Amino acid sequence: MTTNDYDAIVLGAGAAGLMCAAVAGQRGRRVLLLDHAEQVGKKILISGGGRCNFTNIHTVPERYLSANPHFAKSALARYTPADFIALVDAYGIAWHEKTLGQLFCDRSAKAVVAMLLDEAAKGGVDVRCGAPVRGVEHGDGLFRVTFGDRAFAAPNLVIATGGPSIPKMGASGFAYDLARQFGLKVVEPRPALVPLTLGGEDVLFRELSGVATPVEARAGKAAFREAALFTHRGLSGPAILQASSYWRHGEPVTIDFLPDAAPGWLVEAKRSRPRATLAAALGGVLPDRLAQTLAERLALPGELGAQADRKLAGAETRLKRWTFHPNGTEGFAKAEVTAGGISTAGLSSQTMMAKSVAGLYAVGEAVDVTGWLGGYNFQWAWASGYAAGRAL
Repeated sequence: MTTNDYDAIVLGAGAAGLMCAAVAGQRGRRVLLLDHAEQVGKKILISGGGRCNFTNIHTVPERYLSANPHFAKSALARYTPADFIALVDAYGIAWHEKTLGQLFCDRSAKAVVAMLLDEAAKGGVDVRCGAPVRGVEHGDGLFRVTFGDRAFAAPNLVIATGGPSIPKMGASGFAYDLARQFGLKVVEPRPALVPLTLGGEDVLFRELSGVATPVEARAGKAAFREAALFTHRGLSGPAILQASSYWRHGEPVTIDFLPDAAPGWLVEAKRSRPRATLAAALGGVLPDRLAQTLAERLALPGELGAQADRKLAGAETRLKRWTFHPNGTEGFAKAEVTAGGISTAGLSSQTMMAKSVAGLYAVGEAVDVTGWLGGYNFQWAWASGYAAGRAL
């Protein structure tokens, strides 16, 4: 027996799905929100160390990766960080700004999930969790969804099931299977905002596991100034996670270990401290273990006063563009988000509806739009969810 009491069925009760359902519900649409997990918003709850980095005040379309870099502009312009902040403020949720425009809850991410559920309740959204989606069919203008042992139908269906990052949270490639079922193309998904692994000659840097330092990390044409962290498998930390989204297998990652150092600083150190070693000079500006390792690799033994200026200048150049050759990433298990996904070429940037299938929408991480680290992906979830919710 199929229940056909709904205008729209939203698959996935994460950030984008909750926003979409609440907006559509408050516009008078009868919305059913389904999720296979036992509770809604699981990724919201673990984000930002449990405090939910819910947006970034510096959100601009240029800080998103997509095969079509213009696609995100429309939705981001119509639902901004200020709009979400106004919602958070209306619920009396205290928040603070960390570095680089990142906004976090003062207390728990649970407040954001409770807010979204309250917004959904205001729209009369029917929320059901804890059963698998066993099948989705389309015919006679209706989408039929089998959820557990129940069947539901509606003229509109929203894919908001995210990407495969963090599978232990129940994430999967379900959105892509569904998209392909309806003839939509999928841009090859890959882990993004993910630690990089090192092999070959770079392996010795693994011995620095736990050491962190501010750097400028570069991959492709993108460069990020934040902390890098050495791990027992390779490289992590905000600068590396950011660069990882732009990195491709076989390409190098370059690190400027001293982004604030003035040109010629090492030659200057030779003049002022000729008896110092290179390790000692580096130790004044870098963590000791890192300074020691870099000095060993630069192979300029003895005192600075004994080194030719051109050799010191060469060492400076290497420290400015230290090249690593990652052999991979830590994969979807450690990726904060997924790059790639449902191709934007088949979607309307205004409504998020599929151009070839009336009534089929895709929002959030399921779509080929990936933001920087620091609240950008939540802002895309709110904005794309809002765009679809307004169109339903």
